[in-house]
Amino acid sequence: MMRGTDEGFWEEWMVELAVALAVREVFPASRLLRWARVFGLAALICMFVAPGANLAEEKNPFAGDAKAAKLGESQFRINCAFCHGLGARGGGRGPDLTRAQKKHGSADEDLYRTINEGVPGTAMPANGTTSQGVGMTAEEIWEVITYIRSVEKKTTATGDRAKGDALFHGAAGCTTCHIISGKGGRLGPELTSIAAARSLDSLIESVRNPNRRLAWGLIESTKEFPQEYLSVDVETADGQKFSGVVLNEDNFSLQMLDMGQRIHLFEKSKLKSCVISRESRMPEYDKSTLSDKELEDIVAYLVSVSAK
Repeated sequence: MMRGTDEGFWEEWMVELAVALAVREVFPASRLLRWARVFGLAALICMFVAPGANLAEEKNPFAGDAKAAKLGESQFRINCAFCHGLGARGGGRGPDLTRAQKKHGSADEDLYRTINEGVPGTAMPANGTTSQGVGMTAEEIWEVITYIRSVEKKTTATGDRAKGDALFHGAAGCTTCHIISGKGGRLGPELTSIAAARSLDSLIESVRNPNRRLAWGLIESTKEFPQEYLSVDVETADGQKFSGVVLNEDNFSLQMLDMGQRIHLFEKSKLKSCVISRESRMPEYDKSTLSDKELEDIVAYLVSVSAK
């Protein structure tokens, strides 16, 4: 098909060729072909993404390669550790990737897609679209996946999930502050997917020692620097006292959720006192309050909910 003059045709063809070669280094074949249908580049791209080629999304060429895993660790530290933490054990905003079960797919091609395309509606961005790190090539993404595989743990919950369900919604009182599947309180973090985001050890620690690492705030999880579940005690000018957790705060105002789960908005200049601390409202459940076996049952229940 001729488009304009012969010279114009070849100029356009060379531009398309350059684009196809460049994007093939980063983007998987399925995305290229979707773009091709939109922009009319199907025939050109198919020349370079032929059936049987080593497509980026189908197989990890570095699986089990210790050297690639080491290179992937470096890329992970640059591009991923800000959210997922050093060692891939979770950083609050990003899930623990040492777990074998991943929320958005556990196969290599699922991980590639998640890293490269991101997850719309979540804090997981597409490759190279944030101020953290740099855009990665297909090879570098596979190296990161190889690193993630090298640190994965096969730990499984050993408790009784049915007993854990009964404890969570009954004697342990967890639903007073936590939501599961849309039901429960709001003073603490939503827990429907928590076991997909945190390691089992981390979940146990959060119950035994909640002050060690506070959870991220209610409405801040997709912001650049998420706010923690900070505790706050307020006294107004007329002597009213309120205790709860911080929802939002700036230099002039404070929005909080009190222990009765009512929202309040205060102008700081009109308050008699306002004390914000990193002491969690979550009580410490020691072994006399919640035995190791009971805690294992609750963790097993959370794992079963997150797997749905």
